[in-house]
Amino acid sequence: MININEILETNDMIDNRHLDIRTITMGISLRDCAGSDAKVVADKIYDKVTKTAANLVKTGGDIEREFGIPIVNKRVSVTPIAMVAESCDTEDYTIFAHALDRAAKEIGVNFIGGFTALVHKGFTVGDTRLIRSIPRALAETERVCASVNVATTRAGINMDAVRMMGEVIKEAADLTSATGGFACAKLVVFANAVEDNPFMAGAFHGVGEPECVINVGVSGPGVVKVALEAAKGQPFDVVADTIKKTAFRVTRMGQLVAREASLRLGVPFGIVDLSLAPTPAEGDSVAEILEEMGLTSVGAHGTTAALALLNDAVKKGGVMASSHVGGLSGAFIPVSEDAGMIRAVQSGILTIEKLEAMTCVCSVGLDMIAVPGDTSAATISAIIADEAAIGVVNNKTTAVRIIPAPNMGVGDVVDFGGLLGTAPVMPVSGGFSDEFIARGGRIPAPLHSLRN
Repeated sequence: MININEILETNDMIDNRHLDIRTITMGISLRDCAGSDAKVVADKIYDKVTKTAANLVKTGGDIEREFGIPIVNKRVSVTPIAMVAESCDTEDYTIFAHALDRAAKEIGVNFIGGFTALVHKGFTVGDTRLIRSIPRALAETERVCASVNVATTRAGINMDAVRMMGEVIKEAADLTSATGGFACAKLVVFANAVEDNPFMAGAFHGVGEPECVINVGVSGPGVVKVALEAAKGQPFDVVADTIKKTAFRVTRMGQLVAREASLRLGVPFGIVDLSLAPTPAEGDSVAEILEEMGLTSVGAHGTTAALALLNDAVKKGGVMASSHVGGLSGAFIPVSEDAGMIRAVQSGILTIEKLEAMTCVCSVGLDMIAVPGDTSAATISAIIADEAAIGVVNNKTTAVRIIPAPNMGVGDVVDFGGLLGTAPVMPVSGGFSDEFIARGGRIPAPLHSLRN
């Protein structure tokens, strides 16, 4: 039972601490849309998304008003388009991105994810076509998000895919140079991608998912920070316990919204993703949580340990509040979307190398990072390879969402607006990785992947 004190605490968290439901995401299977004629398939995709998700935005708005809980985004994820489109008679999959974009605009969602290929062990014909189509697809659409999974703990790292993605990211940035390489903000390269992630830009509807499902992503960095203010100077046992209790309350709210949306839409409830997702707003920062633990700035020595504690405590508190926890569930560290991260980068304390260390213990990876526009495709591929290695060896999801900002250098700022925020251009390490990336092939899976 929810008692009156919990209700009052939740109201305070909403009113004063930036607590919200970051997204209600409807996952939709498009496997029955496959066919040989590209135009027919594109029309089927549009029709199915607009029919299935027709009431998603309205329902989210109704719940928001009736319960007084802010629901920031309503989104859709679909079956990886590389699978849906593979038997079509076209080399260019941009037609399907346009269909998704039209559907997203028609139903009113802000993003639609699933322009995706899963190539951790190799490529099919559809995978190759989709990857080659990504730059144009993202440049010519507004709301479509793309993702490519290049590695898993069981398969190792597909270095041919890693090389391709460095080239794709560079091309996508060049095609959207007028907007600071905005296409790259809608593209994620994964290791160990999950099938039920509600957060963009990496959401897709996995092949093991049902016909349709509702997944909810909660948030609340500001809530955690305020809770820790009351534990100032206390040992880390108390800090961890405080975060767990706060995560429990936040997840309870997410569970309530998820079940209510599921009931009203007549769609199964999938998971609650516990991730602490920051925004550029002051007081809604993961960096500030870490600083509340005693760091003068995120990026200082001790940051990785503080983030490990935060990530673990969030998971432990959240799983007690919902029987269906999934997605990424932890703490996000996107530079452009976190005011505290931006300050730390601008002061020179937070570097890409430190962020890479932090990704060993957070729920994703190098996220929304801008680098100089002249950064080579091989260097970007090498950054992806490093992140994939962290994910593969540690049996966790890692990702790279990196923007080589056209015509910009270190110290310049790329402004994407809204939740995507402002990205200061960060320096990359010296040295070259061209010969390393040119080898191709597959880095084998680690020994501990052999569990059967």
